[in-house]
Amino acid sequence: MESNKFGLFATSTAQVHDALAVGGAVQGVPSIEKITFHLLRLEDGFVLDEKVFCNDFVNLAHNMGVFLYDDLLAIVSLRYQIIHILQIRDSGNLVHVRAIGEFCREDDELFLNSNAQGMALSDKNKQQQLLGNHIDNNIHQAQPNPGNSFLSGIKQRLLSFMFRGLWNEETDDTLVGFLKLNFGLLFLLLSCILLHFSFACVQFLDRHHLLIKFGSVDGGRQVSRHADTHPAFVAVYNMDTTEIVSFYQNSADELYMLFEQFCDHFYATSRNSMHMNFISSHSNNIHALEQLRSIKDKASSSSQFMKKMLSSLPFSCQSLSPSPYFDQSLFRFDDKLISATDRHKQSTDHPIKFILRRHPYSLRFKIKPGPEAGSMDGRAKKISWFLFHPVLPLALSVQQTLIMQPPLVNISVVNIHFRR
Repeated sequence: MESNKFGLFATSTAQVHDALAVGGAVQGVPSIEKITFHLLRLEDGFVLDEKVFCNDFVNLAHNMGVFLYDDLLAIVSLRYQIIHILQIRDSGNLVHVRAIGEFCREDDELFLNSNAQGMALSDKNKQQQLLGNHIDNNIHQAQPNPGNSFLSGIKQRLLSFMFRGLWNEETDDTLVGFLKLNFGLLFLLLSCILLHFSFACVQFLDRHHLLIKFGSVDGGRQVSRHADTHPAFVAVYNMDTTEIVSFYQNSADELYMLFEQFCDHFYATSRNSMHMNFISSHSNNIHALEQLRSIKDKASSSSQFMKKMLSSLPFSCQSLSPSPYFDQSLFRFDDKLISATDRHKQSTDHPIKFILRRHPYSLRFKIKPGPEAGSMDGRAKKISWFLFHPVLPLALSVQQTLIMQPPLVNISVVNIHFRR
């Protein structure tokens, strides 16, 4: 928390991969018996409040299933396809604000249940008029059940947005007439497409708007090097009006141009966090932009390059290190070995060099993950992960070495790096 008063931590039990899909759960998503979010007072470590999810699945790896923005917390239930919005109060309480998924507004469930009861009563009165005093004991089976709706509330919003977009953008009178004549067929086609997509992850853009990725379930719960191969769409959703503001495929040219020119807007930094506003990106740093365009020019397929870049959206919470050592206006370094992004990187036995961008363009310092003497086995697979302090000249490196030859051995080495 930016107030430095609270800390938010999560714990979970083991996954059950063959769990039955009951109670509206999505088939194929594993279940976790208990996921607990703990709100702690950092001054003394006292647990102020907890939020527990039972027999659910929230992807905690790399914060993919959660996003914290100021005092708002978004938690994505992949198993039940619900986005829970919680608020962290100054009193130290986790307050449930809204749930987005099956329903969008707070009174949607009440309205649907009331409407279902009204329809059942109307049907019952009609049957009484037709059959006298005879009452069909199976009449309750024909009552509408909001829990078994064809599409969830958020997908119905998305379906309406897609259809209105096709309807309003078409200027050919012949095609407009075709849309009118085949309204039901087109509506059914779009519905069938949406049925195969689920929430994958979500982030705040500000206090009112969410960026939601719709894709395959596997794409939402796996951190994969080939995540860009999963078909996906992203939508901007207004929580207050429950409207879909925009909708893009994850390979759309327009979305990529927004990403390239306004990348900082996708990193929803807290209004109270000063150091997070100085992270280098290709929308605020000429060196990062030149590097991005160089990679784009070398790519064999422009569409695949854009899809790969856009596969990182929505960004995970706290996925970037705000350390000034990653300021590309100050230092030049090999981003294949180290970067501000919270991801595992390929590791070598050679130190990572940080070279000044300005005269005299000299080596400023080096960081070497792993053992000081290096690895003796050249066939071992090594990856590294770094954590930099946002202000102090301090960093942690974790190198994992997997020796492939039997017996398989996994070795982890943690180093503390600091400048004197």
